[in-house]
Amino acid sequence: MSMRDPLYNDESTASIGGPETNVPKHVAIIMDGNGRWAKAHGMPRFAGHKEGVATVVKVVKTAVDYGVDALTLYTFSTENWKRPKTEVEFILKLPKEFLGVHLPELMANNVRIEAIGDMSKLPVATRRAIQYAIDRTRHNDGLQLNFALNYGSRQEMLSAMEAVFADLNTARLSLEELDEEQFSKYLYTADTTEPDLLIRTGGEKRLSNFLLWQLAYTEFWFSDILWPDFTGQDFIDALEAYGQRKRRYGGV
Repeated sequence: MSMRDPLYNDESTASIGGPETNVPKHVAIIMDGNGRWAKAHGMPRFAGHKEGVATVVKVVKTAVDYGVDALTLYTFSTENWKRPKTEVEFILKLPKEFLGVHLPELMANNVRIEAIGDMSKLPVATRRAIQYAIDRTRHNDGLQLNFALNYGSRQEMLSAMEAVFADLNTARLSLEELDEEQFSKYLYTADTTEPDLLIRTGGEKRLSNFLLWQLAYTEFWFSDILWPDFTGQDFIDALEAYGQRKRRYGGV
């Protein structure tokens, strides 16, 4: 089985010269289609997930080159635990493998790693790898790369409400203070701007319990391309499509 060249050698990024339109500050991606890609190529599902990692590398590099401030990748959802145990175990090993190989390049590109979701239920090795990357890149001030791991938006909001109620009961928060901005501070994404653009690959047109609060005014861009086939140029196409849109936030 031939995987793509690792690192930042995707010829699709060669066309980057800087768009004439606005670049989204924060892009969120639902990376869908790994399993279907593997099936179409007569390979086991894990091969699709492995090939998808190569796409992550190239999209991250394109985001850096294009001046995106934050990139949030839906890596593993709270619903993904329903998949076969062997597939789950393989997926949860990928962050450690990815960071083990690519962390030096991420450092060289001034990328800062963060994670959102309930880390407590992840394997120890995965948590340690993520935390090491977070600590190692803490002082970088370039692209913020957020991995959504064991993430579910409904659970996120329930946890936020529990924290709000606790603060109300202890008088650390009053009902008069509680507004949308204040509530957002209780979410996993408290230190991140809301996404300007959501990309979903693989042909599906749904949010799948991803950033439901944060995507209220986000622009959506759906693609039929399966994630392992998604290129740097496809990412650029999404950015340029975003740049042509008018965001009114309910106004005129």
